[in-house]
Amino acid sequence: MNNLKIESIILELLKLSDYQELKEAMVSSYRTMPDAYWKEPQIETLIRKFPEGQVVIKINGQLAGCALSIIVHEDKLEGEHTYVDITENFTFESHTHEGDLLYGIDVFIKPEFRGLRLGRRLYDYRKELCERLNLKGIVFGGRIPNYHRYADQFTPKEYLEQVKMKKIYDPVLNFQLANDFHPARILTNYLEGDAASQDFAIMLEWNNIYYQKPSKKALSTKSIVRLGLIQWQMRPYKDIDELMQQAEYFVDAVSGYRCDFALFPELFNAPVMAEFNDLPEAEAIRSLAKYTEEIKERFSKISISYNINIITGSMPKMIDGKLYSVGYLCKRDGSVEHYEKLHISPLEARVWGMQGGHQLKAFDTDCGKIGILVSYDVEFPELTRILAEQGMDILFIPFLTDTQNGFSRVRNCAMARAIENECYVAMAGSVGNLPKVHNMDIQYAQSMVITPCDFAFPTNGIKAESTPNTEMTLIADVDLSLLRELNEFGSVRTLKDRRMDLFELRKK
Repeated sequence: MNNLKIESIILELLKLSDYQELKEAMVSSYRTMPDAYWKEPQIETLIRKFPEGQVVIKINGQLAGCALSIIVHEDKLEGEHTYVDITENFTFESHTHEGDLLYGIDVFIKPEFRGLRLGRRLYDYRKELCERLNLKGIVFGGRIPNYHRYADQFTPKEYLEQVKMKKIYDPVLNFQLANDFHPARILTNYLEGDAASQDFAIMLEWNNIYYQKPSKKALSTKSIVRLGLIQWQMRPYKDIDELMQQAEYFVDAVSGYRCDFALFPELFNAPVMAEFNDLPEAEAIRSLAKYTEEIKERFSKISISYNINIITGSMPKMIDGKLYSVGYLCKRDGSVEHYEKLHISPLEARVWGMQGGHQLKAFDTDCGKIGILVSYDVEFPELTRILAEQGMDILFIPFLTDTQNGFSRVRNCAMARAIENECYVAMAGSVGNLPKVHNMDIQYAQSMVITPCDFAFPTNGIKAESTPNTEMTLIADVDLSLLRELNEFGSVRTLKDRRMDLFELRKK
């Protein structure tokens, strides 16, 4: 630990008036390369081209460290490149504000100021700059100054592995790995004259998890997404018009709060089956399926009219003579996509003769990627993991359970899926009873929005929950940027830490 008495630490942009002190700091920092210091015209060029990329740390008014950087195009790094290449022979003509990567040109701390974690401050600044400028990430060629001691024993690749396993200490590489940089490849003949590194370097990368690809569209993907869950009361409706009038009422209510999504429960249209009560259950639900296409079209018009994405729960549908449970994602841009219930409960198979669907996919929306699993499907963890691997941020679960036991299975599995896959889960069910509809006697539900369990989220993993068994709406905001932070910096990282050397999951 450095025992220097510190009265002030300031991080500020590099000024040309700092040059003489900067030169002296470089000479003392690079003692094995005494001529490796920037000339004043070069520093002047960097400051002129990219002032916010050049920063210094001053302790008690004295220059203690510095970080220099430029912006380059990603294609500049294809294949091998050297330090001379990336700086275009130290002219920095390679710098362009149209680029997408922050390239680290230099970073150093004077010897007498080491041990104060000043390097971390400089890298934190670079990361914040990268996020602020919406760049893909940070890249640089990292020196391996202890490699010369092991060059007769290990190749650079083997040396890197030894450092990663903590068998060899390398002051530069160890520091970079501890600061979330990961090795991309070995660079040969990178920095001429770097005898300690034998002219090798490790290309190191840090990815900006907040990067958004520039778009010409007027709307970009949102970070804060507002969810509207509809805890639907099962009550008699004389026809489809009355059913959809009630559905539109709820859409109107949640869209009034500027919700991005409205989620309906599984088989929310079951009350209409009462008109077919004179038929056996299997025939009655097939008669209900005749309305599914009309309901889909009406929901699509409502989603456009109220500027909200609607997840229609599920409805029975006949496809090639077989009965399936399907639902629709009606987007506010007018497009419609469908999803299917993949796992059919024993009761649905026995009473209705329902079949399991086949389609599993994450959907692109104006609020990021989402997944939809119908009720029983959430009890099969492989499905959610496949959706997570496709980039899903929010999992929607329309469900229908008749008892508290059944509800608890859905809820507890949903909470596990949120933790396992570092995603939000929104689940909405039906309440009440339908005495005039066979096989739809009673319902139990408590709709909720579920989160992972880490410091940025509620300690119990529940963002919001409705009153059990009461018709109501539940509205909650979820922050997608928190998922990015969780994935990179969470207390545990359940996606990254999977033992892919032991197992794999693939969709047939």
